[in-house]
Amino acid sequence: MTLKPLYFLLFALVILGCKPDNWQLNRIEGKQISVSDSLKSDSKIDSFIQPYRIHVNKELDSVISYAKDTYSKSDGELNTAIGNLFADVIYEQTNPIFKSRTGHDIDMVLVNHGGIRAIISKGNITIRTAYEIMPFENSIVVVAMKGSSVNQLIDYLLMAKRPHPISKLNITVDSDFNLINASISKKPIDPERVYYVATNDYLYNGGDSMTFFQNNEDVHILNYKIRNAFLDYFIKTDTIDPKIDNRFIKLKN
Repeated sequence: MTLKPLYFLLFALVILGCKPDNWQLNRIEGKQISVSDSLKSDSKIDSFIQPYRIHVNKELDSVISYAKDTYSKSDGELNTAIGNLFADVIYEQTNPIFKSRTGHDIDMVLVNHGGIRAIISKGNITIRTAYEIMPFENSIVVVAMKGSSVNQLIDYLLMAKRPHPISKLNITVDSDFNLINASISKKPIDPERVYYVATNDYLYNGGDSMTFFQNNEDVHILNYKIRNAFLDYFIKTDTIDPKIDNRFIKLKN
């Protein structure tokens, strides 16, 4: 038997082995698996997680304050008790931090009505309550804006006709939503003055079409989550009793 055919075979295998593969992806196939109660639990995993679940639930159910009534974001036309609480808490908890860093006071607060994700029920307020009303990781930012940009902010609120939470800002409109008066801390808005407006990072980045925040002089990132502001406020406040007031009202004919 001659070895030549064997040499040729080995040579061909080497050449083929050195040839680069030209593989291409033709299609991707997937299968949807719905997550529901029909999925069987793993008893070993459940047993492992159970002690942590008990500990977390115990912490979340710790009572930190008390609510005199039940508060919902649907209980007012242009301002609500829970919305007013939302904005006022941001001001009260954030202003000392901001002033210590910059020497300036926050002039007003604006956050979004849709950011309130649950009611506050009458009775005990727990840590879980703060997570329910603010389940997102939104942080507080303070935007330096000229009065002319604040006027754009007010125009937005007049068009929206929703009870977006505000603090230190007062707006009065007529029955057709024509502006009668707008003021910050009971003073007229100066188009050339710089105002420091506290909001959240979602709105600062244009959420809910609030693009006026981008026309700013400066922005201060406080690294303070809204949820943490609520937790700090609830812990130091024995009883909450927010009210609907006159910070944004419509006059009747």
